[in-house]
Parts: sequence; C-alpha cells; structure tokens
Amino acid sequence: MNMSPQNYRPTCALPPMQGDHAAIEPIRRRRADAIASAQDTRPLDSLATLSPEEIQAILHDLRVHQIELEMQNEELRRAQLELDAARSRYFDLYDLAPVGYCTLSAQGLILEANLTAANLLGVTRQKLINQPISRFVLMADQDTYYLHRKKLLELGEAQSCEIRIVKPDGTPLWTHVVATDTQDAEGMVVHRVVLSDISNRKRMEDDLQAKNTELEGAKRVADKANLAKSQFLSSMSHELRTPLNAILGFAQLIEAGTPPPTLTQKARIDQILKAGWYLLELVNEILDLAVIESGKLSLCMEPVPLPDLLIDCQAMIEALAQKSGIAISFPTFETTLFVHADRIHLKQVLINLLSNAVKYNRAGGAVEVACSLRPSNRLRISVRDKGEGLSEDKLAQLFQPFNRLGQEATKVEGTGIGLVVSKRLIQLMGGEIGVQSTVGEGSVFWIEINTVAAPQAILGREEAETVRHRVTLPNAVPKTLLCVE
Repeated sequence: MNMSPQNYRPTCALPPMQGDHAAIEPIRRRRADAIASAQDTRPLDSLATLSPEEIQAILHDLRVHQIELEMQNEELRRAQLELDAARSRYFDLYDLAPVGYCTLSAQGLILEANLTAANLLGVTRQKLINQPISRFVLMADQDTYYLHRKKLLELGEAQSCEIRIVKPDGTPLWTHVVATDTQDAEGMVVHRVVLSDISNRKRMEDDLQAKNTELEGAKRVADKANLAKSQFLSSMSHELRTPLNAILGFAQLIEAGTPPPTLTQKARIDQILKAGWYLLELVNEILDLAVIESGKLSLCMEPVPLPDLLIDCQAMIEALAQKSGIAISFPTFETTLFVHADRIHLKQVLINLLSNAVKYNRAGGAVEVACSLRPSNRLRISVRDKGEGLSEDKLAQLFQPFNRLGQEATKVEGTGIGLVVSKRLIQLMGGEIGVQSTVGEGSVFWIEINTVAAPQAILGREEAETVRHRVTLPNAVPKTLLCVE
C-alpha cells in the first residue's frame, strides 16, 4: 500500500452524538481502532522504504487531522452546552407560562403538565400523571367537554371550548380550552391541551348582562312614562289652548276698545299679548311633539308641487325677513317638481328652517333657498344663512328638545323645539334632515325628500264643466265655505 502523503487519509468516521460526550468517547476510540486495523494490512518493514521527507509529511498530515478532530470535539461540546441551556430555557418557559399546558393520551389521561396547569387544577404535578382530565370538569359541563373531544378525534383539527373545572376544594373555575391532535416520539396519538383562566372575563360578562337587563327594564319604564306623558299632552290640546285664546282675545279687545287705552295701559297690554303669543307658540310646539311621540299623528302623503309650496313659504316669511333687514332669495323652476309628502307638515318644516335662518342671521345678512336633485329620486332643499355658524359641540346638541344652544341670553325668541319637531316630521315622511356649518360664515340646513311623478288629472275640462253645471241648482242659495289651515 502506498503511504505517500498524497493518498493517505484516515477513514474512521465520528459517531453521531447521542448522549453525554464523556460516555461515548471510549466507544468512538474502539470503533476507530477497529477500522484502522482492518484497513492497514501493510507489513511494518514497508515503512523502511519511505524517505524521511515522506514520513515527516505523513506525521504532519496526522497532526492536522488530530487538530481537526479536537476542533470538532470542541464544537460538539459547545453545541451540547447550548442545547442544555436551550432545554433549560424551554422548561422554564413551559413551567412558568401564564397558561396551563397538558399532554393527554388518546384515552384522555394526563401524561404531562406544567406548573400553571397544576395550579389551575389545584393538584401537584406528580398526582396529575395518569389522571383522567374529565374528573376535573364540572358535571354540568361534561357534555360540552365530551363533544369537544369527539370533534377533535373525528376531525383531527384544533378545537376550543369554554368549560368550568372544579378544584379539590369545590371551587369552580371558568377556563378556555384549546386542544390539538399530534403524535409523540414513538408515533402514539397524544393531545396537546392549553388551559386559560377566563374567570374574570366571565364575571365581567355576567355583570354586564345584569346591567343590560337593568337598563332594559329602566328603559321600558321610561318609555312607558314618556308615552303616558305624550298621550296626556296630546289629549290636552283643547284645555291648554282655550284659556290662552281667551287671554289673547280679550287683550286684543281692550287694545281696540273705546276709549283707547292710555300709554301705560297700552304698554301693559303689549306685554300681555307678547307673552300670550309666545306661550301659545310654545304650547303648540309641545303639543306637536307630543302628538308625534304618541304615534297619533296622521299624515296625508300625496304628490305636492314644490314651486307652489315654496311660493306659499315665501309669502309667509317675507314680512319677517323685511322687518329684520334680511334679503331672501328663492329658486325658479322651468318645470314643476312634485315631492311625496304631507303638504301642511312639509310647509311647517320649511317655515321653521326659514324663520330660524332669518332670526339667527347677522344684520344685513341674506338667506338663500336652493334645490338640487339627488340619487335615488331624492330632492334636497337647502336653506343657507350668513349667521355666526355653529361649532362642533353645538352641532352635536342641535336636535335636542328645549336646547337653544346658548341663545336664551339673546333677544331672539324661541322654544328649542322647532328643529326637533321638524326632524321627526321629515323622518315620518321618509326623508332626512341635516346641517353643515362653519363658524363665522353661516350654516346650511337641508332636507331630502322623495320625488314623485306628476299626478294624472282626474277630470278633463269638458267633464269638469259638465260636473259644474250639473251641481249648480237654479234656486240654490250661495254658501260661504271657510277653510282653516
């Protein structure tokens, strides 16, 4: 066999590390010696043929391999130390984890548990081994646990449930259980189970449920009382208005009587009339709100021609606008648009928005009414003023009853109910109401309502003439019809 440095290489292989390094070292040495004896069959006298240079090269090569083996051994020792440290950290994390870990056999017996699981179950780890975990489950939750286990065995997918476990002292504890199906090192089926204490969450849920039940009861009582109040107010319409009408009527008679009142009497009569009209307006708005909230308001929904409605509103608001020095503009229409609404109540809403725009405007300001078509056959009517505008805080309180947003200290009269009534009326007519406002620039109040096709004429001109002549009697006495709106 040629022993030159170029073709001499050791042939022994290191066995894999399977335990303590000191224990496997003699085994590795014996295996290497046996392999070397089997491969080196050359007679010793063949070494005499080698030159000193060749022997020196072989010795150098052997030293190199010896150093390589020592470096490998050092790396193996270092890896062993790191593995031991990692194993120690793993067991620290496993034992001190905030949740309980258990390993169960296919029969549901506890094979392994960490300290947290032992604390949750109230038993030491040694006593948990080979104990069925079902013995710790509350009797009322046994069915939930077995159904959870059945799904895990059938589907092989992670399953979770919430069950109560009972400690040895009888204390129940709510836990959230998550179980997965896997195999151990020997290929046996085992279940990894994670237990989390959710007692505090369950306690908070119970408290929240109790609070909700209490609030629902209080809400029912409040709704019942509010309905009774609304029904009472809606039934008091005549009783509340009659005395006020008497006060206003007699005050007007005194004002127009003969001889005319003196200046002092005139001032007092003016105070009576001013307070009376204000009180009547307040009563009317409260009654409107009460009728709406009691559910007794009846609407006459029909196609309403918008241009005619706005002309009526303009006639009613112009006097107030001129008195306040406010310029007011209304849109013009090329074709007649019809909206699906109750004519009287839609006019009530628009008059309320227009009067607010005039009253809360600045001196010499302006009010602009605009109309625009919206998607889904909707029409938006906007009322823009040049007033002081509203901040975000005031916008959040805008539709609250009796809340005048700090205007009580001003000379502008109001009740704080008009916008609330307007919102309820618009909603009952299937529309919406809203506002955009900028402090220092003014506000835009808008309503959106459904449009509708123009109604078909019931009678033609000839038919109408026929009906008119048919109902006119030759000896009929003319009658006067009073329509009060």
